[in-house]
Amino acid sequence: MARRPPPLPALAEDLVLAANQAFYDAFAGRDVAAMEAIWSRESPVACIHPGWNPLTDRDEIIAAWTAILRNPDAPDVVLESAMALMLGDTAMVICHERVGGALLACTNLFRLESGMWRMVLHQAGPVGEEPMARDEEPPPPHRMH
Repeated sequence: MARRPPPLPALAEDLVLAANQAFYDAFAGRDVAAMEAIWSRESPVACIHPGWNPLTDRDEIIAAWTAILRNPDAPDVVLESAMALMLGDTAMVICHERVGGALLACTNLFRLESGMWRMVLHQAGPVGEEPMARDEEPPPPHRMH
């Protein structure tokens, strides 16, 4: 298969955000086939659900998503504030998920494979405070010690 030239940066960012949206569409639509298609078959993969140990085997990751998506009691998920950070043929999307009543911060990593952005990492964890709007001033740092 002939390799496509890399897309222009602005177009690449849009394509990565579209791949990220496709992941959340599959999640919200409980579409196992679409979820399976998003994950890389060529690269190492990892998935870390909140409270779970890391999964690093593609078959285990797809089995975990299948269980989540087929669970009638699984809460709805809503994607918020996605931002793509481009790293050549790899891209990171930082975003938030609202799952049930919980707010999670997420890192989704994608790799360009045969002209398509495929997921290689999904990690989500709880957040203790609402995210600020991108045009807001940051609050003073929390003192830890």
